[in-house]
Amino acid sequence: MTSLSEPVVGRAAARASASIVLGGGRASQAALAANDVRRGLALWRLWSKLGWNDILQRYRRSVLGPLWLTMSMTTTVVALGIVYAHIFKMPLQDFMPFLCVGMLVWGLLSSFLSEAGTLFVGAESFIKQVRLPYSVYVFRFIWSRVIIFAHNFLIYFGILVYFQLWPGAGVLYAIPALAVLILNGLCAATTLGILSARFRDIPQIIVSLVQILFLVTPIMWKPELLSGREALMTFNPVFHLLELIRAPLLGQLPTTTNVGAAAIITTINFAVACSLFVRFRSRLAYWV
Repeated sequence: MTSLSEPVVGRAAARASASIVLGGGRASQAALAANDVRRGLALWRLWSKLGWNDILQRYRRSVLGPLWLTMSMTTTVVALGIVYAHIFKMPLQDFMPFLCVGMLVWGLLSSFLSEAGTLFVGAESFIKQVRLPYSVYVFRFIWSRVIIFAHNFLIYFGILVYFQLWPGAGVLYAIPALAVLILNGLCAATTLGILSARFRDIPQIIVSLVQILFLVTPIMWKPELLSGREALMTFNPVFHLLELIRAPLLGQLPTTTNVGAAAIITTINFAVACSLFVRFRSRLAYWV
């Protein structure tokens, strides 16, 4: 009996020790990922300068520099506003602010999604030559897009002045809403950056999906025009995140549905990004 039970006990002990090692491995990977984020935040001077430098390099030797972004967006908003206000037979002073805010927020959202494929792949030379936290590249990416959004946001103030509008104190709700949007952008960029480093077809797929989302999201048309097909908005995550900011900037408040949907989207987005970053962070240097 002793000779028969010893192998069984040995195998059970081996399985127990293996589970402890695996559990410890997962815990250590999570600790390393958390430390990566902490170190990345501590290096805020580095990634903030790198993010600003990315914009300067794009408009190097130009007279206006990053202000070309603002001029381009202004032209787009004014042209589309005049044309679509006439098509939909809406007052220009009502439709133009709606379109302006929608285009501004969409520009930030779409840049998070469509450009995240190059987050780690584009930083290949840094990753393979300099030992930096991977979160530095994520923060650098997000910061540069926020700077562009800040430049373009000047158009919103121009619209308010021109049409003599004032959204009221409710506009302050746009500040936490913007923080939620940036958090979602950070998580989505992390997820897409990791997946794109492993599968190089992901960026092309995302670009196609972003184009479809632009057409089915009320940016150049108002939600009430759907008349009975509200499901297109209810199950559109981009709409809820967009409306979370757009409503306060237009003097309204987001609905309970918008807030609840944004909370669910943020939770799922954060969980997926954390899971992928913990599991595949150590492989990024080999994938890029």
